[in-house]
Amino acid sequence: MNQRLIAAALVLVLALATAATAHVWRPTRHLADEAGKPNLEQLFPKQFGEWVEDTRMPVVLPSPDVQAKLDAIYNQVISRAYIGPDGARIMLSVAYGGDQSDGTRMHRPEVCYPAQGFAIRTNVRGELALQPGWQLPVRRLESTLGPRMEPITYWAVVGDRVVTSAREQKVAQLAYGVRGLIPDGVLIRISSIDPETPRAFAQQDRFVRDLLQHSSADARLRVFGRTGGGGGT
Repeated sequence: MNQRLIAAALVLVLALATAATAHVWRPTRHLADEAGKPNLEQLFPKQFGEWVEDTRMPVVLPSPDVQAKLDAIYNQVISRAYIGPDGARIMLSVAYGGDQSDGTRMHRPEVCYPAQGFAIRTNVRGELALQPGWQLPVRRLESTLGPRMEPITYWAVVGDRVVTSAREQKVAQLAYGVRGLIPDGVLIRISSIDPETPRAFAQQDRFVRDLLQHSSADARLRVFGRTGGGGGT
């Protein structure tokens, strides 16, 4: 047998071994079946603190084709507008998916917004101060649609891990996968229509801190993950 045939045989053996290993290590248990599924209506009440749902403010819904894709990924979705102190208006969108596998992972706003015609002017990772010693990792975006300026703050929780990027999503998914678990995930997006980005982010931060203050311990873990004051690191 010449060296080419030997090399080809080795490649075939390695490919078969890789496929077999992937099959053996493929997670089969859903974390949502063991830990339970959240109720978004309870986690995000229509009124908390000085914030109350503003039914007069229309919430921009995705186009039908985008909505169809979202329906295939998420089990629960809520979209609301709130009015708070000094007339500040905040839009909240939350999506929960019970299966964070490769084909059903959450779609981040920097992907969904351009699909609806928005342009993303800036996209940076930041930290939102929830309490002394508790910094929540978030993603800050500036999106525009014509004259409309919509600053966005968002984060996601995969299992109990806060993630703000596709790489972090994948790492969290793999961390559960080696334990034989398929994690669930929730994506929290907060935005407001405001040409003054610093003011918008300050109002959004206040909204998030007020939500934390009026959340139970179980709700905090679901919404803010296991970071800082959310139950350990």
